[in-house]
Amino acid sequence: MAFAHSLLVVPVETSPSFLHSRNPFSSQSYPSPSPFGSPFHLSFPCCSSSSSSSSSSFPWVKPLSPLPRRGSSRIGPQAKATPQESEVNLAAEAFSNFKHLLLPITDQNPYLSEGTRQAVATTAALAKKYGADITVVVIDERQKESLPEHENQLSSVRWHLSEGGFQDYKLLERLGEGKKPTAIIGEVADDLNLDLVVLSMEAIHSKHVDANLLAEFIPCPVILLPL
Repeated sequence: MAFAHSLLVVPVETSPSFLHSRNPFSSQSYPSPSPFGSPFHLSFPCCSSSSSSSSSSFPWVKPLSPLPRRGSSRIGPQAKATPQESEVNLAAEAFSNFKHLLLPITDQNPYLSEGTRQAVATTAALAKKYGADITVVVIDERQKESLPEHENQLSSVRWHLSEGGFQDYKLLERLGEGKKPTAIIGEVADDLNLDLVVLSMEAIHSKHVDANLLAEFIPCPVILLPL
């Protein structure tokens, strides 16, 4: 998700007495050496009563409007941050309305690795908090026939989810397809219109999931849990 950045201009009010006090920022001009053989005059049109001298000396400099007086309600045009605010609100809404979560299982430990158990517990907690559904996708490059402890892994997933208060969830098995796990996760997330993918950084470190391809294949927010 991309966020547009815009600048917000906020006018600063300064009292006239301060502007005309004896300081380097008063309307008085100060001579200084110039390579062109004549004194270089520095003036501040915001502090002087007329900006003609500044405009004639430096035609490329546009005169500034005088600062508003204290107590005046006229502060000049303001930059609108509506586009940025709307996108921020959309992002905040997306992160507070999870209805369907995806839990990918990519490790080959039949009793689940520490990172996977952490991802299972986090998914269960988020689903319980937001009243969301959970889809578990088990991904392995090998065929099911060559996975003698595959059923033990499914039992482990079921047990850890039940510990988090979840008995009902959808189970998908994507085995032996010859595709990268990141691409499979993206396909499932896109097909089921999922709201969030929960992964452990362990899946990244173990090379089961390519972090560089996450943004390309996964169309929804992804939570990467540190170890």
